[in-house]
Amino acid sequence: MDISALFLTLFAGSLFLYFLRCLISQRRFGSSKLPLPPGTMGWPYVGETFQLYSQDPNVFFQSKQKRYGSVFKTHVLGCPCVMISSPEAAKFVLVTKSHLFKPTFPASKERMLGKQAIFFHQGDYHAKLRKLVLRAFMPESIRNMVPDIESIAQDSLRSWEGTMINTYQEMKTYTFNVALLSIFGKDEVLYREDLKRCYYILEKGYNSMPVNLPGTLFHKSMKARKELSQILARILSERRQNGSSHNDLLGSFMGDKEELTDEQIADNIIGVIFAARDTTASVMSWILKYLAENPNVLEAVTEEQMAIRKDKEEGESLTWGDTKKMPLTSRVIQETLRVASILSFTFREAVEDVEYEGYLIPKGWKVLPLFRNIHHSADIFSNPGKFDPSRFEVAPKPNTFMPFGNGTHSCPGNELAKLEMSIMIHHLTTKYRFGQLLERATGFSMGHSRFPKTDCPLCWPGSRRSKCRMTELPLAFLYLERGD
Repeated sequence: MDISALFLTLFAGSLFLYFLRCLISQRRFGSSKLPLPPGTMGWPYVGETFQLYSQDPNVFFQSKQKRYGSVFKTHVLGCPCVMISSPEAAKFVLVTKSHLFKPTFPASKERMLGKQAIFFHQGDYHAKLRKLVLRAFMPESIRNMVPDIESIAQDSLRSWEGTMINTYQEMKTYTFNVALLSIFGKDEVLYREDLKRCYYILEKGYNSMPVNLPGTLFHKSMKARKELSQILARILSERRQNGSSHNDLLGSFMGDKEELTDEQIADNIIGVIFAARDTTASVMSWILKYLAENPNVLEAVTEEQMAIRKDKEEGESLTWGDTKKMPLTSRVIQETLRVASILSFTFREAVEDVEYEGYLIPKGWKVLPLFRNIHHSADIFSNPGKFDPSRFEVAPKPNTFMPFGNGTHSCPGNELAKLEMSIMIHHLTTKYRFGQLLERATGFSMGHSRFPKTDCPLCWPGSRRSKCRMTELPLAFLYLERGD
């Protein structure tokens, strides 16, 4: 059977299963006195996926919300879904009744990350893993990492000098190296290149069709995942032979009294790399864009960072205390997280029939809290499309600002992410100068996080006091030279 015939057979089988599921659903829901949320389900099987992908996805979500309200149904990515876009509904799903909604991911991503990864679980196992991750990522644990993160940031900047670089891709390299540092400590340099080679192949298949046939992207990614697991097994073996203790994430996993299996450790290490890399790199790319578009904010951030640098000797490293003297920088990060909404939504699945505001959320349906809709609500944030860090001089109301999620499944590495962003911003603003923004960075991704398709097309002149000498740069590229 050739590949086209195989896909045709799979499609026909999927279509049959879809109609069968619809028939069963109609019988089951027909006995319920509660109506489904308003909305449309689109075509059989594909639902409204084409409408979602053929436009800015946020236009799709906002148009639905405007027509049907803050709770509506649709059918995308092969799944019937309920979308929610109010702080109250998000709290209901993620906090108040979180036990009724389990986290869920596409099948291909679950197989690649590993079924034992923290993302796919709840209850005692999830609580145990979260405790171990938090132990390695709490402020008292990461404060000693500041000099090492700073060294990674400086190495990255030096490698960019005098060349044109793809902003988002280079930020991914930076955040990947920081992720490895947090997982393996200073031992990461011993394994960095092998881990990078395998992981970069693996990540290409995250959103691929889960067809494990030779030649497919999924098959190549799964082979890379197997090799990645073998590298991690070797690292575990070496650590056990050495018998020394470590304060990094791997040490936290290995030091647990209720020992995790090697498979569980590998799944969660891969999962942490996945969670720590793309999202933080995306935020950094958007930060550069917004700073370049708002020169007054950039100037104020530069002044704040220069004040920290002024009190230091030449070559003296940043300290944890220095990173706490950056209130404006912190607000810039917060406002970027709000405006860009890197995590536009998250996936949950109802584990039983659930009632919400008189509507039925059927068991097995996906539930998507739309963080971006909440972050861009004019009822919550005045003039929501404007980049205005000053709005965070006052703390936002509960459940209205959720850049790292909410509840027991909120991101446990958010302090590390903010730390590595602050350190990179410090060196970018004190040693280099932002130049002309050549073209507005736009575009969206329907992968794990949202990022500019054109990345951040910035022009960096050679001196902090010089005018921009670059007149034309390819989109998605950034030019960087040392300042005075």
